[in-house]
Amino acid sequence: MSEKVRWIDIENWPRRGHFELFTSYAYPYFNLCADVDVSRLVRAVKARKTSFTAHLVHVLARAANAVPELRHRIREGGVVEHAVVHPATTVLADNDLFAFCFFDYVEDVADFVHSAVGAIRRTRENPSVAFEPRQDDVLYTTAIPWVSFTSMMHPVPTSPPDSIPRIAWGRFRIEGDRAPMPLSLHAHHGLVDGIHAGRFFEQVQRRLDEVEHWIPEPDGRDDAD
Repeated sequence: MSEKVRWIDIENWPRRGHFELFTSYAYPYFNLCADVDVSRLVRAVKARKTSFTAHLVHVLARAANAVPELRHRIREGGVVEHAVVHPATTVLADNDLFAFCFFDYVEDVADFVHSAVGAIRRTRENPSVAFEPRQDDVLYTTAIPWVSFTSMMHPVPTSPPDSIPRIAWGRFRIEGDRAPMPLSLHAHHGLVDGIHAGRFFEQVQRRLDEVEHWIPEPDGRDDAD
C-alpha cells in the first residue's frame, strides 16, 4: 500500500503551543467515553444476518477519517497527516486470548464488510498479537462486549509516546426503542482536543442514525461473522 502523507509545518501550525505542551508530558493522553445509540444498526444486521462488528468498524473508521486530527501522527519529532487511516481490531480466538486483525479501509461498505469478515475468520484460524509491518496509518479498535463500561484506559507505549488513537466499544443495552452502547476514544492531546473528539462522536451517531440509507442488501456473499 502506498503511503500518502502531508508533513505539518509545525512552525506555522496553530496547534504548535498545544503540541509542545502535551508532548512534554510523560502521559499525554485523554480519554472520552459516551453512549451512542446502535439500535438501527442492530436491527439492520440482524435482518440481513450479517456482521455487526464489521459494519461498526466501518462506521468508526469512516468517522475517524472525517476528522483530520484523528489522521495526524507524531513521527520523527514532527507531525504528519495521513490521507487515509485503516482500522485494526481485536478478535477473540481460542483459550480466551485475543488476536490483532488489520483491515484496509475503503468507502464502499459492502466491499469493506466482505473483506473484513474474511480477515476476521483468517485471524481466528491463525491468531497473533504481532503488528503488521506498516507504519502509523492505523486506527486501533477493540470490543469489550461483556461490559457496558463507563470509562476506559488503554495500555500504550510511552517511550516514545504513541500517537495512534484507540477506540473501544462495550456491551449495548436495550432501553425501549434505543440501544445505548458505550464508545471510548483515547487520543494524544498534542494532536487532538475535546472538540475533535466531539466531532468524531457526532459523525458516528449521524452515521448510525442513517443506517437504512447506506447498509447494503445481501449480495450472495457470506458476510456473517
